[in-house]
Amino acid sequence: MTTQTPALISQAQAPAGEVLSAEQIHSALEPLRGRFTRQKVLVLIPDHTRTLPLPQLFRMLVDILDDVKTLDFMVALGTHPPLDEAQMLRLVGISAEERHTIFRHVGLHNHAWQDPDALATVGVVPQARVQEIAGERWHPTLGGDVQVRLNRAALEADHLLILGPTFPHEVVGFSGGAKYLFPGISGPEMINVTHWLGALATVRGTIGLKDTPVRALIHEAARHVPTPITLIALVVQGSGLEGIFVGDHISAWSAAADLSSARHIVWVDRPFKRILSCAPPMYDELWTAGKAMYKLDPALADGGELIIYAPHLDTVSKVHGKYIYEIGYHTLPYFLNQWERFKHVPLGVLAHSTHVRGSGTWANGQEHPRVRVTLASRIGPEDCRRLNLGYLDPDSLNPEDFSDREEEGILLVRKAGEILYRVRGES
Repeated sequence: MTTQTPALISQAQAPAGEVLSAEQIHSALEPLRGRFTRQKVLVLIPDHTRTLPLPQLFRMLVDILDDVKTLDFMVALGTHPPLDEAQMLRLVGISAEERHTIFRHVGLHNHAWQDPDALATVGVVPQARVQEIAGERWHPTLGGDVQVRLNRAALEADHLLILGPTFPHEVVGFSGGAKYLFPGISGPEMINVTHWLGALATVRGTIGLKDTPVRALIHEAARHVPTPITLIALVVQGSGLEGIFVGDHISAWSAAADLSSARHIVWVDRPFKRILSCAPPMYDELWTAGKAMYKLDPALADGGELIIYAPHLDTVSKVHGKYIYEIGYHTLPYFLNQWERFKHVPLGVLAHSTHVRGSGTWANGQEHPRVRVTLASRIGPEDCRRLNLGYLDPDSLNPEDFSDREEEGILLVRKAGEILYRVRGES
């Protein structure tokens, strides 16, 4: 990734273990006041599957951007399901009455990745460039030239403001930044290619690393976006913010990724043979609850078992469930060695499958996963067999039975999905 001269407008960082006050957060955002006078501003935000104090930040930004021509917020869904009106109001923390009074001038929108009329083409990343970026991870299944399409609203705006947290991420290394463009508000081409490139690099070879092929590909695509971009990169601690970095989308993201690397990775001395990974209710599909596997996979011993404990969860994926039930959850070599069987499946779905199942090998026509993945949710035993996952009745489990047993090689993670666990000394 090209190194750029830092161009931060403002920043604030709390001491380790502390969070920024409301006054400190507002002070970090205040330099945005007056920067976009009489401009059309589009703010990209995450959905409910990301932790951040969005209601607080929403109100602050609306106040600070009070002199813009138009102010719209768009949920950078990628392929996540769209939010209805009630969900949207909960996301930004306003009442129905406020929606039609003090916030009536603010637009609230979902990204629509499947609607060609909502998308516009801004460029192409040639196959040769994709291959150069992918390096040793290149595989012909990545295809040819990649069309760079994104939501038309991003082109109709005078300025894009990205607001979102940075955590270790299974596909791109660290989340945030231009990821809110691709895949956040992009068309299916970039969504599929970035996720499949991440699968080829593997979760263990990507997550928690700052410079990755997928991040480089996202930044390459972002070069085609003509609208100026400012990033508000957040580093979350609990329910508050430990850091906020405002500036261009590369510099602000880079600073946030550095802090996230220091705050969001737990280093352990040796891998665990069994992990109970509790997926919080904000992950209401296995499509996102799979993060309970991604963040713990690097700390799971060969032949070990990871249990995704999600007693609230009864859905694999509202958008992609049909394909996932067709293919199940398998390792990367399983798909690459039987490509003719699976080439019709969107690359993003295949990538999700490999991320949840973990790494493995292929020999004599059989896959050999590195670890076992068991689902303890409202998705029943028959469905788990179809999905190629183990099954446990969530009502039969008491998470406290897994507590304080690290010396036995057993780990309980009470809120999984954002904090990365890695074994000290392993790359």
